[in-house]
Amino acid sequence: MLWPSTIQLSLDYFASLQEHAVPLHEADLAALAHSAMALDLYAWLAQRLHRIDPHRPAFVAWAALKQQFGPDYGRMDNFKRFFRVTLRQVLTRYQAARTEEDGHGLRLHNSPPPVTKRLVMLPPKSPA
Repeated sequence: MLWPSTIQLSLDYFASLQEHAVPLHEADLAALAHSAMALDLYAWLAQRLHRIDPHRPAFVAWAALKQQFGPDYGRMDNFKRFFRVTLRQVLTRYQAARTEEDGHGLRLHNSPPPVTKRLVMLPPKSPA
């Protein structure tokens, strides 16, 4: 067995996950399921982009992207080629994501999450 069947999270980490949870479209996950990198990149962009200051884009260098998404790629040019293809696949599913790629890395701009917040109206309580 390669992976344990259960994991235990600290209370602080679990609370952080609950506080910063971002819902994802199941159809997007199914469409990207052929690639672990695509799933990771989709989830990362979904949780990251909506938290970026709208007036100040964030920049992530190629070295940091490789460390996070492709440490097993020996050569940077191989990683970049695969990452670019994967990013295009992810952006076909997460079309509101605003990113710019250049020779130095990836610039991330504030974007809405893939699933927007919804308000749920509850019917008024009937008098008892």
